Amino acid sequence: MSEKSYSVHESSYIDNDVVIGEGTKIWHFSHIQEGAKIGKNCTIGQNVNIGNNVVIGNGVKIQNNVSVYEGAILEDYVFCGPSTVFTNIMYPRSAFPQRGSKFYKKTLIKMGASLGANSTVICGNTIGKYAFVGAGAVVTKDVPDYALVAGNPAKIIGWICSCGTKLDLGVDFSMIRMSMCSKCKVKYKREGLIVEKIT
Repeated sequence: MSEKSYSVHESSYIDNDVVIGEGTKIWHFSHIQEGAKIGKNCTIGQNVNIGNNVVIGNGVKIQNNVSVYEGAILEDYVFCGPSTVFTNIMYPRSAFPQRGSKFYKKTLIKMGASLGANSTVICGNTIGKYAFVGAGAVVTKDVPDYALVAGNPAKIIGWICSCGTKLDLGVDFSMIRMSMCSKCKVKYKREGLIVEKIT
């Protein structure tokens, strides 16, 4: 793709064999490493590192001071707040290097999920679509679709609409609950940890 179809600040570095989609903006002092793929209309903030072979979808917003390490996949419209932390090795040791894709655990952030400022995502986990990880939370296990999680370790404290409005679906997982978003009027049903739109 022509370099004119996206913008990169002169202070940033783009390695070889990188794909960057049309309309994407890469701001100051960022580094996009070899093999990374970034979709269309993304915003990559200041001092962001995108690791080797990372895959980023369309419409993703990554705020300042975030490192997305190899093994991570961010689907369309994911939001990463300032200083979000990703890891890719479970038990790192300086004296026993574990470099290369065979050592890295995969981390998947599904469509529309939001990661709050200073949150940490431990590698090997999946964050469900439209889930919301609170600021400073530490994700140590999979997060279901539409879940609102907070704390260390992150726990489900509620549920959230794709528009970002909190839903009244409760956290008593033995009950079936239904709720309508007060903002966009979309209806949801929760059975256990499974939340689905019903309209």
